[in-house]
Amino acid sequence: MDKYITGAVIRRIRENKKMTQEELAEKICVGSKAISKWETGRGFPDISLLEPLASALDISVIELLSGEDVRNGNRCSNMLKGKFYVCPVCGNVIHSIGDAVISCCGITLPSVESETADTDHFIRIEPVEDEYYVTIDHPMEKDHYVSFLAALSDQSAQLVKLYPEGNAEARFKISHTKVVYAYCNRHGLFRTILDTRRK
Repeated sequence: MDKYITGAVIRRIRENKKMTQEELAEKICVGSKAISKWETGRGFPDISLLEPLASALDISVIELLSGEDVRNGNRCSNMLKGKFYVCPVCGNVIHSIGDAVISCCGITLPSVESETADTDHFIRIEPVEDEYYVTIDHPMEKDHYVSFLAALSDQSAQLVKLYPEGNAEARFKISHTKVVYAYCNRHGLFRTILDTRRK
C-alpha cells in the first residue's frame, strides 16, 4: 500500500498546512495514533479514507497519491501559459490553462515541454484569408506520426487531433494566434512562435 501513498507525503502536506496530528485525526474521524502510524510508515490509511484525508489536507486524491500539492499559478488564465498532457496509453490530449494533476488510463501524466521546431519538425504556416493553413512534412505511419496540431492565443486554444495515415495538416483562425504546436508521438512537442504584431 505504501506504493500509492507514503507517510512522508502526509506529514509534509499536514505540516505545510500548519496542522497537528490531532487536528487532522479529528477531521477524518480517526485517532491521532493512526496519523502517527501512517507518518512513520508503521501503518497505512485504508483506501476508504483517501477521499476524506485529501479533503482534510485541502488537496485532490490524485495530488495525495502523486505526493504533490499543485496550485495553478496562472490565475489570469492566459492560454499561452497553458500546459499539454498526452496519455501514452490511449493518446488522449488534455490542455489546461496552468499546472494541474492530470490522470488518464491509471497514469498521472507529466506536462509535455515544448521545443522550438527543428528541421525534422518544421511547421509550415500559410495565411489563407482569415485562417492559417498549417502543415508539417512528417511521416504519418502507425508507429511514428504527428498526433495533434494546436494554435494558441492568450485567449483561446484551437486543437486538431491527427491520426496515422492521415494528413499532417489543419486550419486555424488567425485572430490573435501567437504560437502553433505540433506533437510527434516519438519526439515530443514542437512550437513555432508567430509574429506577435499580426492581429
